[in-house]
Amino acid sequence: MDKILKDFSFIIDMKVDWGHMDAFQHVNNIEYFKYFQTARIAYFEKINSDDFFEESRISSILGSTQCKFIYPLFYPDSISVGVRVDSMADNYFTMKYEVVSHNHQRLVAVGDAKVVAFDYANNTKASIPDEVRNTIIGFEKTSIKIVD
Repeated sequence: MDKILKDFSFIIDMKVDWGHMDAFQHVNNIEYFKYFQTARIAYFEKINSDDFFEESRISSILGSTQCKFIYPLFYPDSISVGVRVDSMADNYFTMKYEVVSHNHQRLVAVGDAKVVAFDYANNTKASIPDEVRNTIIGFEKTSIKIVD
């Protein structure tokens, strides 16, 4: 597991629930997006991003997300989800995800998300607060690509 997720500064373990299964007896595709969401929110909690966003009155909003399914998951199982910030621009950053099955000891899905800094008071995108940007850069194990 450690070798597969070695580039990730943040890893969260989760259980695969029986309710995640679909009529085809594997984990339904929508559950992977829930795994990504849980990992993303836990990452934000780890770096205390809510504190920074509250001070600046800027928050984040999900701009897009996608998943590539590599190998099916089944109940019972547990997974590890690695999440990291891969690139950053003025008003968004891209998060990468990898999902690893504990039972199969292999990568089962990869995904990404574009997370946009958003000014909810003015209903418009905004610049990522410097404190958030610097905290993310300091937290990551690997370098973050800066996008113009």
